[in-house]
Amino acid sequence: MKLIDEEGRRLDGRRFDELRKIKIEAGVLHRAEGSCYLEWGGNKVVAAVYGPREAVPRHTQDPVKAVVNARYNMAAFSVDDRKKPGPDRRSREISKVTSEALERVIITDLFPRASIDVNIEILDAEAGTRCAGLTAAAVALADAGIPMRDIPVACAAGKIGAEVVDGEVKGGYVVLDLGKDEDNYGNADLPIAIAPRTDEILLLQMDGHLTYEEFEQALDLAMKGCHIVSKLQREALLNKYRPDLEENL
Repeated sequence: MKLIDEEGRRLDGRRFDELRKIKIEAGVLHRAEGSCYLEWGGNKVVAAVYGPREAVPRHTQDPVKAVVNARYNMAAFSVDDRKKPGPDRRSREISKVTSEALERVIITDLFPRASIDVNIEILDAEAGTRCAGLTAAAVALADAGIPMRDIPVACAAGKIGAEVVDGEVKGGYVVLDLGKDEDNYGNADLPIAIAPRTDEILLLQMDGHLTYEEFEQALDLAMKGCHIVSKLQREALLNKYRPDLEENL
């Protein structure tokens, strides 16, 4: 499948450094401490935060800090081929790395013996759901008033359009924010999460093969994408709380 044309245009018309359309709304669920609804391309995600609250059962408690439990789940109807309900190996892996990324920015030592539960539900999946889920979770945490050093954000870059010639991978383009066909038929995917104020990397994974130069280029693109999405996160939070702030002035 030809994923990019001679003019550098991708299947959906984007250039190599363009993000898909993103919409973020904070505070969409009334029974959660904090929540977020996010659309990123064809992805539709809801994130909800509960806590800090006493961790149960008690043997899961940490006497000096809170435990962050992120639960990532794809709804059975979120993909073309109906997914078997319940957690699978992939969802457990994404839940684990998301928990670890969020724990690095949350000031957990303020809440000993507590748990902060983050539920991420993928309602519609296209590509890049782990980045979309973590980005929504960060907005939900901020909406819940959870103290954090920064609002984390995630984005991905990757490589598409390479061909195998005589057993060697040749050509290809490094692009930002892979779409569905690019994810399925591309050559590599590099999702990252950062704390945007310091550019500290909280999560970095790679699927596929990149040269050192391509890795550097993909990382730079993903970083730039993260900063664009970070502005959208802050705008979503301001849109919710600005009326209250203006009312109190």
